[in-house]
Amino acid sequence: MRPRSLDELVGQEHILGEGSTLRAAIEGGHLHSAILYGPPGAGKTTLARIAAAGADGAFEEESAVNAGKAEIKGVIERARERRRGSGRATILFLDEIHRFNKAQQDALLPAVEEGLLTLIGATTENPYFEVNSALLSRCQVYELRPLAAEQVEELLRRALADLERGLGAEPPEIEDAALRMLARRSGGDARVALSALERAVERAAGAPVDVAAAEDALQRKALDYDREGDRHYDFISAWIKATRGSDVDASLYYLAVMLEGGEDPRFIARRMVILASEDIGNADPRALLIADAAARAVDRVGLPECALNLAQACVHLALAPKSNASYKALAAARAEVRENGAATPPDYLRDAHYPGAGDLGRGAGYRYAHDEPGGVSDQQLLPEGLEGRRFYAPTDRGFEAELGRRLTELRKRFGKN
Repeated sequence: MRPRSLDELVGQEHILGEGSTLRAAIEGGHLHSAILYGPPGAGKTTLARIAAAGADGAFEEESAVNAGKAEIKGVIERARERRRGSGRATILFLDEIHRFNKAQQDALLPAVEEGLLTLIGATTENPYFEVNSALLSRCQVYELRPLAAEQVEELLRRALADLERGLGAEPPEIEDAALRMLARRSGGDARVALSALERAVERAAGAPVDVAAAEDALQRKALDYDREGDRHYDFISAWIKATRGSDVDASLYYLAVMLEGGEDPRFIARRMVILASEDIGNADPRALLIADAAARAVDRVGLPECALNLAQACVHLALAPKSNASYKALAAARAEVRENGAATPPDYLRDAHYPGAGDLGRGAGYRYAHDEPGGVSDQQLLPEGLEGRRFYAPTDRGFEAELGRRLTELRKRFGKN
């Protein structure tokens, strides 16, 4: 059921829509080197074959899982012979290109540079992490997206009706609910859905295919999650942003994906501790305590039980009032130091605990805050030249609103507005 033309291809309108660069190149037969990046079953190999079929050139296909430098050298030699003999171009489709090491990728570079090969690489890993920058700079990267459930269902119905390659010669009876379940639970992977459909029909042996039969054929799909790769960063990024945005359901969902995908719970806990200060701060000082307690529970309890501790912290962090005032204050103070260097503190603030410090005037005139009215000193405590500088600007959210009121009172009291 692999599509044989762009018209049969389902999905990827964002890169193959009418008037798009890639569509024009394929339809015009003028291919350029490209990296097709996307999840399994999105159509990377299909698109490469469709593109090659419309181009005036020889098509060679290799998998980086099996091919080595010798195989690539053979492809290059054959390409050179074609150019000398007939002038025909050579298109190399290299599946799993991220599995090539640097030396193997470098072996391809000269042939791509001189136009001897038009390279179409396919990868499920982020090419900006996995493909050498020199090779990447000579290729256009196209990101393919997982198919929507409606698109997968369209492919399933096409397979049921196709007389030549599908099940149309003896169309099975299958419930709409079963088709929708296959489409929804395939995770946007057309191959998974089509294979499950085929198994369900075979096992039904002429009986109607219901939801239970479809679930049995599909089983439980392994999550598309790699704790060492791109998805690891995508999902922790999504969790941080959902939690920062106070969407507790989204935060819990991304936490569940990471836990089900086998993510190291210590990594999740570390991000919780960071977020507690970076995005919540003094709007809710308890957030850091809760995140730190969850991190300690991970070490003490371990999986699977520590997932409960992470969930408790996740809910609190998502629903806590948010403030990045501490983060911004530190950034502003560090920017001042980077730009102008570290200004020397006033002598009365400097260390006076060593012999001869008094002779240098260290500590002379320091006013101990606990001896001042209200336990607060109005002495100038910033270095000379920085008087009146403001780095911290509290928000009006949560407990930080109370800190803001106290700060305003202190500045009014000492005339530091």
